[in-house]
This record gives sequence, C-alpha cells and structure tokens, in this order.
Amino acid sequence: MDTPVEPKREREPRDGVPEPITTTAQLETYCTLLAAGRGPVALDAERASGFRYSQRAYLIQIRREGAGTALIDPITIDDFSSLIQALEGVPWILHAASQDLPCLNEIGLYPSSLFDTELAGRLLGRERVSLGALVESELGEILEKGHGATDWSLRPLTKAQLRYAALDVELLVELMDVLQAELTTAGKSLWAKQEFDALLTFRPKDRGEEPWRRTSGIHKLRKGQQLAVVRALWTARDLTAQREDIAPGRILPDAAIVAAATELPTTSDDLGKLPAFAGRGQTRRRQQWWSAISDALGSPADTWPISSGPSEGLPPPRTWVNKNPEASVRLEAVREGLRELSERVQVPVENLLTPELARRLCWEPPPDVTTESIVEFLRANGAREWQIQLTNSIFAAGLLATAVPMTDA
Repeated sequence: MDTPVEPKREREPRDGVPEPITTTAQLETYCTLLAAGRGPVALDAERASGFRYSQRAYLIQIRREGAGTALIDPITIDDFSSLIQALEGVPWILHAASQDLPCLNEIGLYPSSLFDTELAGRLLGRERVSLGALVESELGEILEKGHGATDWSLRPLTKAQLRYAALDVELLVELMDVLQAELTTAGKSLWAKQEFDALLTFRPKDRGEEPWRRTSGIHKLRKGQQLAVVRALWTARDLTAQREDIAPGRILPDAAIVAAATELPTTSDDLGKLPAFAGRGQTRRRQQWWSAISDALGSPADTWPISSGPSEGLPPPRTWVNKNPEASVRLEAVREGLRELSERVQVPVENLLTPELARRLCWEPPPDVTTESIVEFLRANGAREWQIQLTNSIFAAGLLATAVPMTDA
C-alpha cells in the first residue's frame, strides 16, 4: 500500500514575527546590527497599488545574517540616513526588483549591486517565477499567500500581514544561492550579471504626453467632442487622486468616463441619471465631474483632441501588413528566429530582447544592414552584450527578408 504523502505545511518565520520599527531611534538601533551583519541583504517592499495614487513603500522588509529580520514602517519615519549608511556597499537580493526599486529610491536607498531572484528564474527558463513558486520548486518550502494585494497603507497592520511580510525575505538568501549555482551550471551567470547591472540604473517609464488616451474603452470613441470629455474627466480625476492619494479607479472608473463621453449629457441631472454616476460615492463628486464635462463641451472645436494622438511608438504589429508590408515580413522572420532561439536556450523571448526594440529595428532597419550596424543599433538602445551576441545573426537574416510578390494564378 502506498504511503500517504504528508501535505506540505506553510513555513513560520524562524525568528518569529518582529514588531514593526516605527521610530528613527528604533531604526538606528537595528541599523547598528545591520551594518555589522554578514553577507548580502534581502529586501522587499509593500506598496498599496490599487488603493493609493502614490507608489510609495508602506512597509520595508530587510533581513541579513547576524542582524535578523526587520519590518520597517516608512510612513512614521522621516530620517533614513542610518539605513542608507548601513546598506552602503552591501549586495542586495530582491524579487522582481523593478517593482520595488522606485519606492526604495524614493527614500534614498540605491543598491551598488543586486541579485533579482525573479529575473534569475526567467533566465533559467522557469515557467512559474513568483517568489512562492520559486521557493517551492527550488527549496521545497511553502510561503504564506494571500496578502500581497491587500491595502498596506492601513494601520495597524494585522499579524497575518506582518507574518507574510517577514516570510518574503526569510529565504531570499538561500534562494539566491541555489539560483546562482544553477545559472553557473547553465552557463548563464554572465547573462544574469549583465541583467542585474542594468537594473542599477532602472527608472520607470514616464506617462507620456497624453496619458488620458490609455483610458480603458476609449477605442469605442471617435468624435473629437467625446475625446475632449474623456480628457477633461481623466484630468479632473487624476488631480483629485493625487490630492487625496487614492487610486484613480477607486474615485471614478474608466468605464464611467467612457459612458459620460458616449452619452454627452447636457446637464448635471442628466449626468446623474447615468448608472456609473448614480451611486452614493459619485453623488458628492458629481458637480466636480459635471464642471469638467461642461468645460469640455463648451470648448472650441479646434481644441478638441484628434482620434489619433501624438505617436508614442510604432503602430500595432497587426497593422503593419498594410502600413509597411516589408517591415511586416521582416518582423515575422525575426519573431520566428527569436522563438527558435528561446526554445534552444530556455529563455523567454521577451528576455532575449525587449519586443519594442525588436519592432523598432524591423520597422526601420539601418540603411546598410550589416552585423556591425545591427550591433551598433542594439547597443545604443540598451541591449545587453549577451543579448546582442545571441540575437544579432537573427536580425541580420530577418532584416534582409522581403515580401514575395503576388503573381496571377
């Protein structure tokens, strides 16, 4: 008879769940231990995405051998100089570093070197690269789940939240050690180092010239007056969201903005009859929304937005066959080459090279397509050396592909 398999139990923090550090004095005490610790430091940050407008950190988790785990409440501390000093020159370990670096930079924390466990998992071809999935597959442990999307700006934080937060840095050092060994075995350690070094200067993209054009559902609207209403409502909502530090979608959903632009109400009462504006939460703001709409409706037609805004990139690839047929053929050839390469080296296509960069090169290749010109383009646009080495021959072949002329049967 088969022996029943004992279910895996969720891990408890080995040192228990520490109380949050809430004062500068407490932080300085911990930082004395942190500076005297050994090895790299594991870091994580919890934001309140979906609840707050800002992307600031509402909890920072740190663990280092010899110092233990600390849960730092950054909203009650205004001096992080002791933490900045304690981390100077110490290697960082993060999971999905691009998500946490901006909010850590905001309080003056910048790594001198780092290891990203999520990115390492991608380079190793792992299908599931969440922290929980990697900890389970690589270390055989199960982490607490279910609190990542909670509102971390609320106080007090629950014991369950604090436990979850402490576990997020509990095993990062061990996970890094395993992944680093696997990268070395796979011959990918240099690839990883170049990727990690690139993250040291990571900065999130700005919102562009007309961020209101990314309103969900805006593609249904074609008239300039409708777009003027979208722009006005989006701007009014964004200003309110910034002022009150509430996620814009919680103040007024995109669907409500599109509904108002579709119906073009002529009075505040008409606006209130729209289902999206009839709820209690919208009643107190209705005059604010109506003011924005009436301003848009009363504005001269020559100030209304046009249906296609300023170009912030290339056309969608699905339109290339009509807009630029030769580029469409080049892109398909390059995509096929990248797919084959991805399967061979076990790295996702998007990590071999950013899709945007591949499209740009296919849309308008160098006048003289040579290995040198391709390498120069890729390097000038931020591609890492390992990416250039692997992909330049694919572009050299793909950029020379041309459409086969149609012939009569």
